[in-house]
Amino acid sequence: MRMSSVEEHRSGAPESVACYVITVSDTRTEDTDTGGPLIQKLLEAAGYTVIGRTIVKDDYDDIRELIYQNSVNPGIEAVLLTGGTGISPRDTTYEAVASLLDKSLPGFGEIFRLLSFQEDIGSAAMLSRAIAGTIGSTAVFSMPGSTGAIRLAMDRLILPELRHVMREIYKRS
Repeated sequence: MRMSSVEEHRSGAPESVACYVITVSDTRTEDTDTGGPLIQKLLEAAGYTVIGRTIVKDDYDDIRELIYQNSVNPGIEAVLLTGGTGISPRDTTYEAVASLLDKSLPGFGEIFRLLSFQEDIGSAAMLSRAIAGTIGSTAVFSMPGSTGAIRLAMDRLILPELRHVMREIYKRS
């Protein structure tokens, strides 16, 4: 029986991906951050490696610099962010991520909002500005800060496809 092209791509994907986790928050501390540790736990349970995790204030320049520094680190293949994706004046994660992307993955945000709408968020799902893409050979995923949103994004979108994403990034023409 012949494999589908998606199955073929997944079968040629790397076994693990080295990830860095960023929580964007003006109020969270190491003791009160629930999002970053949840992402780390889900990544590690799925066989991914977490190289580091940090919290950054919701400041455009600080977020952008942290993403950039991790994207040029050869030991980091994916950066996952949580928080700062809403529409309040302090929410600047979307702008920071978008300003750095070489290629965007609009389907990530589109499908995340659809799943959120279908699950229990309803029309408020349109307020989410989840975003993903690539910076050079680094995958970047930015999701809202609630643990429900993190579980949805991780379980339904990121964990099943991260290896495949990396295979595509590393594919030589």
